[in-house]
Amino acid sequence: MPAESLDQGGQIKTVVVLVQENRSFDHMLGWMRSLNPEINGVTGQESNPLSTTDPNSSVIHFGDRATYVDPDPGHSIQAIYEQVYGIPFSAGETPITPPGLTEPPMNGFAQEAEREEEGMSETVMNGYPPAAVPVYEALVREFAVCDRWFASMPASTQPNRLYVHSATSHGLTSNDTKKLVEGLPQKTIFDSLHEAGHSFGIYYQYPPSTLLYRCVAFFSLSPSPSSLSLSALDP
Repeated sequence: MPAESLDQGGQIKTVVVLVQENRSFDHMLGWMRSLNPEINGVTGQESNPLSTTDPNSSVIHFGDRATYVDPDPGHSIQAIYEQVYGIPFSAGETPITPPGLTEPPMNGFAQEAEREEEGMSETVMNGYPPAAVPVYEALVREFAVCDRWFASMPASTQPNRLYVHSATSHGLTSNDTKKLVEGLPQKTIFDSLHEAGHSFGIYYQYPPSTLLYRCVAFFSLSPSPSSLSLSALDP
């Protein structure tokens, strides 16, 4: 919101951003299409082969029997490359975009899942029906759904969380522990809020990724951080 709008008594006083763990849109909200056909979700006709190179491969259709997923499906940049393009990633050999493709075929999810653990392909090829996630169902019924909102980077957790707070991962494509512990140097939304004289709070259940920034770590260690509130949520 422009500063002048705030000066003139703008109605938006507080913005809340809830950041959760990596999940695909189809996994959590794909079946919400049954509530609103305008949502770009799933129909059950979607499928993936167990092998993208075998023309006689078994095919798994997307279902609505999602449950708690453990262990995690692959979500490294290498795993996601295979999920999106159907080709295993090989550093130094695999092209960024395979030749001859005008758009990703999105056909490697089942294949890559089986590489992670036998039988996992059935797990990843399922989403939650609305009744199984009633809070999300209520939100979908009452509010807008962004169904073309993609990950900032097709990679693991921390690079994408870095984008949330600072619009860049500073070159990270994985959860590089050494670099994360050293702290990231880029400017964050919290710096901008501080400079503009606005307050902000960071509420968390586990140690927040915002502490991976040198600037936010400095705020939290300051004797009297006038613009920072760090609060832990009960599990």
